Amino acid sequence: MFDIVHETRYSYSAPVRESVMELWLQPAELPRQRLVNFQIATLPRARMFRYRDWLGNMVYHFDVPEPHSELVIRSLASVSLDPGPHIPDHTSIIDWDALSRDSLRNFWWDFLQPSRFTGPTPLLHAFLEGQGLARGPDPLSSLRDLNTAIAEAFDYVPGYTQVDSPIDHALEARKGVCQDFAHIMIAVARLWGIPARYVSGYLVRQMDEALERSAPDASHAWVECLIPSIGWVGFDPTNHMLTGDRHIVVAVGRDYADVPPTRGVLQGEAATSLEVSVRVSRGRLTWQDSDFLREVRPPRQRSADLVRTPLLAAQQQQQQQQ
Repeated sequence: MFDIVHETRYSYSAPVRESVMELWLQPAELPRQRLVNFQIATLPRARMFRYRDWLGNMVYHFDVPEPHSELVIRSLASVSLDPGPHIPDHTSIIDWDALSRDSLRNFWWDFLQPSRFTGPTPLLHAFLEGQGLARGPDPLSSLRDLNTAIAEAFDYVPGYTQVDSPIDHALEARKGVCQDFAHIMIAVARLWGIPARYVSGYLVRQMDEALERSAPDASHAWVECLIPSIGWVGFDPTNHMLTGDRHIVVAVGRDYADVPPTRGVLQGEAATSLEVSVRVSRGRLTWQDSDFLREVRPPRQRSADLVRTPLLAAQQQQQQQQ
């Protein structure tokens, strides 16, 4: 059993009149991952609603329609994880044939097309050429080689890139964070004809933290690729590993733009500062601050205005979580 406390604090230089937010914070329900408990609350207090987006992720949304100088969003979750299936070193060349079938490509079309942060660029092609990377005998071994190449070619440097940085920033400097490495791997996998998706979540730290590059007490991002003979296989290019029983999935998307931890708009003119605190621990937590936690309201139809409003402010920086 693992427990996650995720707190986001927005501070404004002057009171804002209203905040409207969407949250991708609830861990997913999966065959190997069971959500035991989840609670979410805000200060100022807000009435919370939820819906499932087109990718199946649970999204919470709320409105604070009163002046406030600070907005705190706090979620608490308990998750049980089972070990994933054994993943072999390679599969068969037949998987390439399966990936080329129109039925598969049509079904997974969204995860085969370039997206906002995963389009191929000249620098990406130069990286592949310089690393000697190309489609190998089978998709799985090709992706394993790609996972290794990204882990070895890039330095992990928090704060070097921004939440909206294109992959060329990391490719040119050969440094970045987990979001950048995931986008690069997704771009290559799709270029090779392999459906690939971005995964947001948490990595439970092991005792020897020196073996992992992603920051402790932070959210994390990795990649899942579809191998026809196996299913979706998780790759963590930041830490040079396949995902396993320490990777807690929150949401999946085409890239980061689909599943930011928080996203919203505000009314008012104020400078915004952001603080993010994440704690992942083994064993059940004793739930505290019961007066702060609020029961989630039943789902309702989401507002079209909320979905279509441009992002003007208050988008959580992935780099501050990693």
